[in-house]
Amino acid sequence: MGDKTITNLKLCAAKSRRNVLRMIQAGGCGHIGGAFSCIDIITALYFYKMNIDPANPKKPDRDRFLLSAGHKCMAQYGVLAERGFFDKKILDTYGKLNSKLPGHPDMHKLNGVEGNTGALGHGLSLACGMALGLRSRGSDSTVYVVMGDGELAEGSNWEAAAAAAHHNIENLVAFVDKNGLQISGKTSDIMNFEPLDKRFEAFGWNVMEVDGNDMEQIIELMDRLPLKNGKPTLVVANTVKAKGLSMGEGKVAYHYWKPSKEELETVIRETEEIIHHLESTVKEVS
Repeated sequence: MGDKTITNLKLCAAKSRRNVLRMIQAGGCGHIGGAFSCIDIITALYFYKMNIDPANPKKPDRDRFLLSAGHKCMAQYGVLAERGFFDKKILDTYGKLNSKLPGHPDMHKLNGVEGNTGALGHGLSLACGMALGLRSRGSDSTVYVVMGDGELAEGSNWEAAAAAAHHNIENLVAFVDKNGLQISGKTSDIMNFEPLDKRFEAFGWNVMEVDGNDMEQIIELMDRLPLKNGKPTLVVANTVKAKGLSMGEGKVAYHYWKPSKEELETVIRETEEIIHHLESTVKEVS
C-alpha cells in the first residue's frame, strides 16, 4: 500500500471530521465521541473498500453499509458528504426541522443510507438479512456493519451472531468500534464482554483485530476482507473515544458534546491545520 493512498485516506477522514464539526456548528450539539472514534473505519470503507457509486447509489451490485450504533450518524453523514452522495450545503441543516440528516440514519431521507438504525442492537440482525438476501440472488456483494461496544449488552446482537454463524454468512463483515466508553461510563464496568474475540469465536466467527484509528492498519486488514471461508467476520477495532478532538479524546464526557463558541472555533482551527498539513504531504508524495 503506497504512502500516497494512505495519506489521501487520512485526508478524507480529516475532511469528514470537519464535516461533523460543520454539523455541530449548525445544530449546536451532537454525539461526537462515537462519531470521531469510528470515522476512520467508515472513511476506509467508503473511499477504499466498498463497491459503491455516489452517482448511482441504488445499483444492484453495490456493497452495503449499516451503522448499527445510529447515534454516531454524524460520522456516516460526514463521510457520505465527502464521498459526494449529497451536497455539503445539506450539512448546515443538521438539527433543523425536516432535515435530511436526522439524529439517527433514515434510508428514506438520504442517499447512501441502507437502513434505519439507532435502536441499539438491531444493526447486526439487519445486516444478516441483507447478506442472506444478496446470497440468495447469487450476488457477490458484501454487507459491512459498524457496531458500538456499548450496544453489545443488547441481546439481539447475540441472536444475530448465532444466526450468522449457523447460516454461514461469509459475505458479512462486522466491526465493533471498541472505544471502551458509553454514555454511563466504562463499558467494562457497565456490562463486561471481555474477552470479546473469544466470545465471537465461540459463536463460530472469524475474528480479527485492528487499531481502528490507524489508517495503515485498517487498509492492510481490509485488503484481506471478506475472508470467504464459510464464516462471518468480526473485526475488533480498538479506538479512542472522540479521536481527533484534542480536548475530548478518551473522555466519557464527550459522548455527547454541546460546545461553547470558543471551544468549537478552537477545534475547527485545529482540524483545518491537520487538513492543510495532509494536503501538503499529498503534494509532496505525488
